[in-house]
Amino acid sequence: MTVTRIFLSIILLAALLPLGGEAQSQPFSPMTRAERRVARMQQATRNISDSEEYLVGRAVAARILTTHPLVQDPKLQLYVNEVGQTVARKSSRPQAYRGYHFAVLESPEPNAFACPGGIILITRGLLKMCANEDQLAAALAHEVAHVAHRDGINSIVKSRWAQVVAERRIARAKERGGRAAEMANLYEGAINDVFKAIVTNGYSRTAEWAADQEALRTLKRAGYNPAALAALLTSMLALQKRQAGLHHTHPPTALRLRKLEMQVQDQKPDKQQKVREQRFKEQKI
Repeated sequence: MTVTRIFLSIILLAALLPLGGEAQSQPFSPMTRAERRVARMQQATRNISDSEEYLVGRAVAARILTTHPLVQDPKLQLYVNEVGQTVARKSSRPQAYRGYHFAVLESPEPNAFACPGGIILITRGLLKMCANEDQLAAALAHEVAHVAHRDGINSIVKSRWAQVVAERRIARAKERGGRAAEMANLYEGAINDVFKAIVTNGYSRTAEWAADQEALRTLKRAGYNPAALAALLTSMLALQKRQAGLHHTHPPTALRLRKLEMQVQDQKPDKQQKVREQRFKEQKI
């Protein structure tokens, strides 16, 4: 079974959603104010289990796939998945509930989506913007950080999830009853919250900055050049200036870039970078 078919088999099950090269390194810096906020948000969502997070994320991914189909290139899908798995293993959340899954979407707009639970989608447009494998790894590491920080789940309106939890407990306490429709509506609302945050509004500046910081650490631990993230943002900023309106889900690029450049200015390519560049060139992007 091809990677594309395996991925589709995972995503399409959302329709059945039960509504009811590595180097060791030290972190760049101690926990920042943004990361402390992430920790507080993670604590706030403790009532959402890993399995529920996965199911919500799977439904969000299925919705994205209705407008952005998967690229029909098994070799490219496998390559992106391998790079993604490499950085995910070195993230602060190396193991998701049912693992991380990476796939390429057939869309010319440069973008990427981190669905709760570990499903990460990157467009062909963003792949084309990457100059090498290190920049691809940087894009994926940033999205993995959003999953690790549970930013998608944190976007669910707290009052809505509190109601989901209450209804779930009621449903469990009853042997029978007409709660299924109510539960469906509540979960659908939660899915809408996440979809809106990921696809329409984007995350907050604090969440984006925290994801950048984790991506830097993840890249270094995985053996990639952390400066690749700044290089990719430089390309994104240049495109934004030419085509207003792009990348609205990852604002604001200029501010992020200024902060990152100060942190990675001394990072140099390693001996394996040419090998990674050749692997990237072999892909039909």
